[in-house]
Amino acid sequence: MSKDYVTQVDGAYRITDTRVSLDSVVYAFLNGLSPESIVDSFPVLTLEQVYGVIAYFLANRAEVDAYLRQEEAEFAALSQHMQERNALLHQKLAALRYQEQATTHEAEPSQS
Repeated sequence: MSKDYVTQVDGAYRITDTRVSLDSVVYAFLNGLSPESIVDSFPVLTLEQVYGVIAYFLANRAEVDAYLRQEEAEFAALSQHMQERNALLHQKLAALRYQEQATTHEAEPSQS
């Protein structure tokens, strides 16, 4: 008897019966987290579900990789759009980051 660990909802892959995205588990797995660590990060998931998702990913690698690339491209486009839409805010944030970095470097003792 086969279990479905991954479902598609409105074009997004989710872990069946949860709101956890496939992306979250796959990226954690690709970053070297063990299934047990992934469960610790997502307590709503069971160890069985995490192994099921990893098996799904490995069995459908090309499809999932294409989906992840599409999601990354959509996120980058949205991020760019938001940055253009709120250019002044992003300029102020960049200036603050620059100021913080400069202050941090001034406070560090020199290595002579």
